[in-house]
Amino acid sequence: MSRLTISMPDQMNEWVEAQINTGRYGNVSEYFRDLVRRDQERREAAVQALQHLVDQAEASGASSRSMPEILEAARAEARDKGLLRD
Repeated sequence: MSRLTISMPDQMNEWVEAQINTGRYGNVSEYFRDLVRRDQERREAAVQALQHLVDQAEASGASSRSMPEILEAARAEARDKGLLRD
């Protein structure tokens, strides 16, 4: 097993210590290993979600809409979701 030394602001260190004091983690190493595992799982889930979207897109076949129609539909959907302003 390798050893890693990190630096962090006092406020973050206090947060880590508070998490350990709850009893959920036995020490700082356990806390950080849990963070890394969760990050790995989150990233893997994101990759799987993207792959699912790609698979759906490929299965749907070619669109009969023109590129400007597709772009306008995408912009409208983004506006509806609050991701794009007019």
